[in-house]
Amino acid sequence: MSGQVAHEKRKQEILEKALDVFIEEGYADTTFQKIAERCGITRTILYLYFDNKKQIFGESIKRFLASLEAEIALIAQDQNLMSGEKILKISEILVEACERESKMLSVVMDYLLRLKASGGSPDEKVRRRTVRMRHILADIVIEGKKRGEFKESSSVKGTVEMFFALVEAAVFRLVVLGRKEAAGLQEALSPFVDNMLSPTFERNRE
Repeated sequence: MSGQVAHEKRKQEILEKALDVFIEEGYADTTFQKIAERCGITRTILYLYFDNKKQIFGESIKRFLASLEAEIALIAQDQNLMSGEKILKISEILVEACERESKMLSVVMDYLLRLKASGGSPDEKVRRRTVRMRHILADIVIEGKKRGEFKESSSVKGTVEMFFALVEAAVFRLVVLGRKEAAGLQEALSPFVDNMLSPTFERNRE
């Protein structure tokens, strides 16, 4: 194994363990020392991989989102699914991920509130982190319109915004309201998708 490959492998291991520390301790109480101890290394060694706690947190979240994006991309590429089915399937995956990772979302919420308090833009940060997911969803809507499944009047931007409003609602229910699940939110998207469907396309399928 080359030095570069070994370095990257260790970096990914650190990110995985660091995320556990953030979830257990919260963003504010997580320190470089606690992350180093969890990884079984010294702070000096940890500095060889990362400059500060903020960088570790950002890359940990990026790593988590990358795995979700890969799963979503597979659905988007599935030729056996209609475009509307893809949107509903992706919504199911994301809401379930929110339920499964509610503790991590609490840490993210804490981080975003601190960012806002310091004059930063949480909205810009979230949009930057989810830009690939937004592009995948936009491509699905465009695909549906091109093959006549969706009405020509279906808004690409509106559909993407509606979809992420659903995800934001799930986060609010789980983190702020403290619910254990966000059941029902996927179903709320179904009438919206149904309204996008072209009646002509449906008749052709029948």
